[in-house]
Amino acid sequence: ILRALGVKKGDEIIVPDTTWVATASVVKYVGAKPVFADIDPETWTICPKSIEKKISKKTKAIMVVHLYGHPSKMDEIVKISKKYKIPLIEDAAPAVGAKYNNKLVGTFGIAAAFSFQGAKLVVSGEGGMIITSNSSLNKKIKQLAAHGRGNNKKKGPFWIEKIGYKYSMSNIQAALCLAQFERLEELVNKKRKIFSWYEKKLKNFDKVKLNKEKKQAKSIYWMTSIMLVKEKLEKKIDGASLSKILKKKGIDTRPVFPSISTYPMWKSKNKFFSKKLHKYGLNLPSGHNLKKKDVDFICKKIIQILKDI
Repeated sequence: ILRALGVKKGDEIIVPDTTWVATASVVKYVGAKPVFADIDPETWTICPKSIEKKISKKTKAIMVVHLYGHPSKMDEIVKISKKYKIPLIEDAAPAVGAKYNNKLVGTFGIAAAFSFQGAKLVVSGEGGMIITSNSSLNKKIKQLAAHGRGNNKKKGPFWIEKIGYKYSMSNIQAALCLAQFERLEELVNKKRKIFSWYEKKLKNFDKVKLNKEKKQAKSIYWMTSIMLVKEKLEKKIDGASLSKILKKKGIDTRPVFPSISTYPMWKSKNKFFSKKLHKYGLNLPSGHNLKKKDVDFICKKIIQILKDI
């Protein structure tokens, strides 16, 4: 998408500080600079106010991430995009099927990318999908993804017009992915059901806060996650400590992404909320094969551990 938009060295792309590193890495791939914005404490997605503070004359795009299947605040972000005439790109990798104001994510910006990596809601092993309603951009993206092939009938099907890439999906992967798309509603409903089991058990436990969908949003709850409420904890414990204890009890969890701007490549010393989220956040088991009794067991152990410390 960035290549097709003409992003180059010296340009800046605004990205959230809490996401998988790929969101920022692709910016470096084209020679541009990722500019990190903080995340909203309520949605855990990119903060509109932080976006506006980061805009400069070099800003060529705003890239939002619908983290863990929860939509970003698209009404506010679209307004910013239009106000400054900056293209909006959606990294919807973990959010296929999510909605904001009853509109599917991926349809707000000039283009969007979805992931079908093995841990996502819809999977093909690896690979993904780009969508756009811009015909010119679509043509450029398709050419780049197919080794830079041209459309010159006289020159034939193997005529290459520019340096491109090999990003096409295999037929087997596409068939596997399509079969899951046909049951997308079923998959989303199961994820939402799993979250409802967690919510029933944890909503009145004030030592943790669930990543519950906010007004206007419909989350697919790709990952049901919690954040420890520091002020309610009698003794010091963070997400990593809780994860280790749960592991000993046969419960596998994973931390919320670190503040990616603090990685060695960028060495930021920001004071973002993203740091607190990483320290006290935890992704809970969220696979489709979970049963209610499994969730009940997990919640029981979390409550027990946090009460006993």
